[in-house]
Amino acid sequence: MDSRYILAVDLGTSGCKTALVSLEGRVAGWAFAQVPLHILPGGGAEQVPADWWTALVSTTRKVMGHSGVSPEDVAALCCSCQGEGTVPVGRDGRALMNAITWADMRGAARIQAHARGWLNIAGYDARRLVRWVRITGGAPSLTGNDPAAHMLLVRDVFPTVYRATYKFLNVLDYMNLRLTGRFVATYDSILTSWVTDNRDLRRVRYHPALLGASGIDADKYPDLVPCTEVIGTLQATVASELGLPASTPVVAGAVDNSAVAVGSGALDDFEAHLYIGTSSWIGAHVPFKKTDVFRNVASVPCARPDRYLMVALQSNAGACLSFLKDRVLYHQDELLREGQVPDIYGILDRMAARVPAGSRGLLFTPWLHGERTPVADPCLRGGFFNLSLEHSRPDMVRAILEGVAFNTRWMLRPVERFLGRSLREITLAGGGGVSDTWCQILADVLNVPVRQLGEPMQANARGAAGIGAVGLGLLTFPQAARLARVRAVYPPQPSSRDVYDRGFESFVEIHRRVRPLYRRLNAVQAG
Repeated sequence: MDSRYILAVDLGTSGCKTALVSLEGRVAGWAFAQVPLHILPGGGAEQVPADWWTALVSTTRKVMGHSGVSPEDVAALCCSCQGEGTVPVGRDGRALMNAITWADMRGAARIQAHARGWLNIAGYDARRLVRWVRITGGAPSLTGNDPAAHMLLVRDVFPTVYRATYKFLNVLDYMNLRLTGRFVATYDSILTSWVTDNRDLRRVRYHPALLGASGIDADKYPDLVPCTEVIGTLQATVASELGLPASTPVVAGAVDNSAVAVGSGALDDFEAHLYIGTSSWIGAHVPFKKTDVFRNVASVPCARPDRYLMVALQSNAGACLSFLKDRVLYHQDELLREGQVPDIYGILDRMAARVPAGSRGLLFTPWLHGERTPVADPCLRGGFFNLSLEHSRPDMVRAILEGVAFNTRWMLRPVERFLGRSLREITLAGGGGVSDTWCQILADVLNVPVRQLGEPMQANARGAAGIGAVGLGLLTFPQAARLARVRAVYPPQPSSRDVYDRGFESFVEIHRRVRPLYRRLNAVQAG
């Protein structure tokens, strides 16, 4: 057996998971450190870049200290990071302000004004929309969640920061800068700046006309590299901080949806995976570039140099359970009697399993911070519907799991139209894949078998490890995909079919009826 390991860093919204993964897929060590998300008035959602770095350093030192693996056996370091974040940095590489995350919608009004013209389609100038879609494969989100909107926000609201900005970096790019000192962006991290020509995956490059029309100075964008490029070795001070040799290579890595597409093992064309973390998405590799502007589904550059990745994003998934735990059940106020907040997700899973399918008529909409697919609407909000005195806490827990599943089924319609076929099965990765109950609910609601990965929370890290190994020439992508192991398969239960079909119809009807109300209530906050 090969004794070399990839140090894989999975930096998500909730925190940093770092793992030592062997070339056979064995996880020799794993550690997690939480990173706060700061929700601000007006749709703001920020994180502190220094918190990311502190989490990476602490988890790396824990993993290296407890795994028994020699630092000399670490073949490379490779990151998978949350996408669509924006960090303005100075020439010295220091962050000039907090990072604007993918959940931030403060730039919505600016990107909407930027996208409009004299002949509009779905809020876009028709000619600009055609050019964006033809060249990039997509277009800026009018919700303001993209770096395209973040940068306009910095330009207009923080002009001093804008003038001092040397480069705008995504989360992955910022971490790579800290590791190696290089200002670079990967083909997938730069995507949602919507300024690259993605028609030839072997030569993704900036498009002069898109750069000129972006409203951002062209020299503030970083150089581009493929996900598998070795971008350098660890800076000496960083190597000392991490306890690794300065000669350790750093592979560029990928944003989270690209990495989990590899780590899930679902590598073949049209083979789908569902990731459930803070947010969620459905992804599948495809051999073509294509865009559904009206349902926010597109195939875009990813870690693989020979395929596009179809992605459909859902804003809130595991975040709904976190909200229940942190803001309702164990909120830090005078009602909290426990000295230590336990890890209750296993308990919540068992509670939900006791409740019959349909949560006894209780419905939950998971739009706690707006939604993206199949409707892009920052004004939507979550809630329980049909709540009665007969319901209890277990009903509410199961309703949350079912609400995320209903929203996934709603998202699945345009996904299957986009792919031109129905899904025969779907692989579940991320924290949601730990829950046996959620796996079965998803299988029943989606009416497709759900494949539950072994160690599903490590799918991103395993994907980053695979990308790192491919970058070093130690594995091919098909070999990297085979590192994933399936723990169980959950077939749909016919006994739940009718109740979930009726529940889904009600879920979609709730959106139709409450959407105008939410727009009145939240139009100001959404910009």
